[in-house]
Amino acid sequence: MMKKYGLTAIALCLVSLYLFPLYWMYITALKSGTEIFANPPTFWPENPQWMVGDVWSRLKMDVYLWNSLLIASGVTVIVAICGTGCAYVLSRIRNRWMDAVLFIVLMMQVLPSSLMITPIFVAFNQVGLNEVPRTSVILAQAAKVLPLYIVLCRATFLQVPRELEEAALVDGNSRIGAFLSIIVPLARNGILVTSVLIFLQSFGEYVYSRSLITQRALQPATVGLQSFMGPNTSDWSGVMTYSAIYVTPVLIIFVLLQRQIVSGLTSGALK
Repeated sequence: MMKKYGLTAIALCLVSLYLFPLYWMYITALKSGTEIFANPPTFWPENPQWMVGDVWSRLKMDVYLWNSLLIASGVTVIVAICGTGCAYVLSRIRNRWMDAVLFIVLMMQVLPSSLMITPIFVAFNQVGLNEVPRTSVILAQAAKVLPLYIVLCRATFLQVPRELEEAALVDGNSRIGAFLSIIVPLARNGILVTSVLIFLQSFGEYVYSRSLITQRALQPATVGLQSFMGPNTSDWSGVMTYSAIYVTPVLIIFVLLQRQIVSGLTSGALK
């Protein structure tokens, strides 16, 4: 019993350390500029200030958030269409060559965006994609997160019995027909959860957007945060208010779908 309570206490401490930056972001957004730099720091604002409306209208956050939504949605659609079939193939063809392909796919996920941005920028410039910056960011980010989607969806397809697919083929269905009518519906929960993870990750994309999009009207919310940063001074209250507005929808989505996300991530773990 004591061991159980001890592990619970350790877990609560770790969760508190993990969530403290979020707590500090929200209370700093309510502090005045003087109180932010007070020493010792205050853990609750003495005179709370509500700057959401001012920050929203002054920086036109609706434009930034709309751009982030467009980029994340475009990436999710492309990755879901291209990655679902690839994940299915990797789950059905089992040999050492497929294991090598899966390893290569995983290695693609390891490459950082900062390393890939230069060759991507040069390649896109040669084919004219830099003239449509949002499209170039969508394609670059889709290539970045596609390996992650394939690996997670592959675990979902491993949970679907092959016998169902074979029975559909015996009944006269084609391979593609069996995939669309039998396999995809049974794996839809894993596909949806993985798509949500890809959407959330792409919603916070920064490196490609910062390098490929120069027009302010097309930049996502991650790049718009730099509006508060200057060479001599920074509006930290504005930064935290902006961050709170940006992060809150993501947190709400994650909290509402946390059970489905955990179930999707652990599917195939006992296969």
